[in-house]
Amino acid sequence: MEKNKSKEGCWCTIGASVTVKSAAMTLNNSLSGPGYFVQGLAMIVLPQLRWFVLIPLLINILVFSGMVYWASGYFSQWMARLTGWIPQWLSFLEYLVWPLLFLGLAAVVFFTFTIIGNFIAAPFNALLAEKVQRMEGADLPDMQLSDWLSVVPKSLGRELCKLLYYFPRALLLLLLSFIPLVGMVLWFLFNGWMMAVQYCDYAADNRGVSFAQMKTRLRPQITKCWPFGAVVNLAMLVPLLNLLIIPAAVVGATLFWEREVESSPVN
Repeated sequence: MEKNKSKEGCWCTIGASVTVKSAAMTLNNSLSGPGYFVQGLAMIVLPQLRWFVLIPLLINILVFSGMVYWASGYFSQWMARLTGWIPQWLSFLEYLVWPLLFLGLAAVVFFTFTIIGNFIAAPFNALLAEKVQRMEGADLPDMQLSDWLSVVPKSLGRELCKLLYYFPRALLLLLLSFIPLVGMVLWFLFNGWMMAVQYCDYAADNRGVSFAQMKTRLRPQITKCWPFGAVVNLAMLVPLLNLLIIPAAVVGATLFWEREVESSPVN
């Protein structure tokens, strides 16, 4: 038992030193968004955050594995039907259709999983953000049993607000994507902002800040929060790694909110 305590103490010491070093690096950099993400990535191994990371991670792995298994089971059937419509003299097109169908299916699975994964992880992310806020010295009210029971519906309602904010703008940008280069640039810029909104919102909600107020308070910090969101957005494109990116983004965004947003005057 003493050995386990010693091991845990070692992790705490390592995590604390990483946190202090990252904090100094973050605060000294005027464009410190990516620094907050790196710090969040380093902190998810801390013992006091472990279960808030592992439980949604395991659930999301099971969900992702189930979706991949389901999609792979139907892929050969869809492929057979699609190639059955191609005339014999155009059979060479099968070599083009196969990768296009595979990439399209992979994109659908990834996009669907991202939405489902955020909904599953939302209550855990709220608790993870609260833990990090307390580690940062935030004076949050102690939660009673009734408050814990309200975390799930409140978190899911907040995720719905984000989807309602995201989808109309994403649809407009999808239409603009037919304009060469312009659409891609606007899509990348918007997703960087959206990732900042997505993950800063947990800390803001714990502070009792409404979704509209949270966006208003983030806008003056755009030169810092957008680089953070852009890095998260790029990291999310790596399959399976994105499962670890979610808690790291929550921790990093929470640190950003507490150090940059909460410390700045409210307009």
